[in-house]
Amino acid sequence: MKTRYIIYTLLALLVAFLIYNKFFSDHAKKTAAAMAAGGKSGGKKGGRNAPIPVRVQIIKDTTLNNTIDVTGTIDANEKVTLISEIAGSITGIFFNEGGKVKKGQLLVKVYDKDLISSIKQTEYQIQLAKTNEYRNKILLQKEAISQQEYDTSLTNLNTLTAQYEGLKAQSARRQILAPFSGTIGLRNVSPGSYLSPSTTIATLVNIDPAKVTFSVPERYLSLIGIGSKISFTISSSRENFKATVYAIEPDIDLSSRTITVRARAPNPKGKLKAGSFAAINLALDQIPKTIMVPTECVIPDLKNSKVYIAHNGVAIAKPVSTDLRTDTKIQIISGLKAGDSLIVSGIMQLRPKAPLKITKVIK
Repeated sequence: MKTRYIIYTLLALLVAFLIYNKFFSDHAKKTAAAMAAGGKSGGKKGGRNAPIPVRVQIIKDTTLNNTIDVTGTIDANEKVTLISEIAGSITGIFFNEGGKVKKGQLLVKVYDKDLISSIKQTEYQIQLAKTNEYRNKILLQKEAISQQEYDTSLTNLNTLTAQYEGLKAQSARRQILAPFSGTIGLRNVSPGSYLSPSTTIATLVNIDPAKVTFSVPERYLSLIGIGSKISFTISSSRENFKATVYAIEPDIDLSSRTITVRARAPNPKGKLKAGSFAAINLALDQIPKTIMVPTECVIPDLKNSKVYIAHNGVAIAKPVSTDLRTDTKIQIISGLKAGDSLIVSGIMQLRPKAPLKITKVIK
């Protein structure tokens, strides 16, 4: 029993010592005084009237290129599906799949030996008819034959000549020539196969220059004309391509209220492929003198927008009117002037007449 009392007494003394050391010792008094002093000074420094650190940008006039982003399609400058006008067996193929061909180059030849024989026979007949016509012409001048006999020889010559031209035309139809220079695709025929007018031989494409077809909203019609410049990108290349508008559809699409525009883009290296998707940036016009500010500086309001400027060390709210936007900036058409000090940081902390501490000036 005595041991228990002794333990309780010791515990009570320990608790009393701890309480005294925490609240009544010299160290506790100094700590309390320091905390009180810190609270008073912090209240002044971090209070409502403490200056707000901000960065400002000096407003100046700039040039604005008014552009819109639309989508379009890459088309070939010329494209044709090669077929034969007549039926027959293929005797020769004179192109490589995926290769370049020149305008007028022989691509495919169809059997024509029967025509060649007929052409030679007609050539011999024409030679004889020419001789007869010339001889009869001399005899007619000497009045040795009648006019009718001469006319008969002349008609025979003309008939044979027309027949010869017809045979030559038939022979030409048995040779498929390239209608323009370009790249020929995969062939669908083989030597010796039977070619009919419904058989596709291959596709010939000329894509230098390439055509870029796209549509723009009706409201921009007055800003687009022949010679307008565009830039565009494609998914298969990081290069920025250029093109020039050369044709505009005269009618507006009633369903989308857009107008179709076509431009030409140089394509000497063949990077542009027909059917590719194009992300187009179209330059509409240029505003030579305007004010552009960072988008985050403009605070939307119920009636209009506002920005804050720094004037005599305090923040001043200025109502502004806006118009065009870019990815990072917005155009101010009224409310600011060149030389104003626009506040570009600490926007959320600002209020009218708030004192400022300018940390950086952006010119």
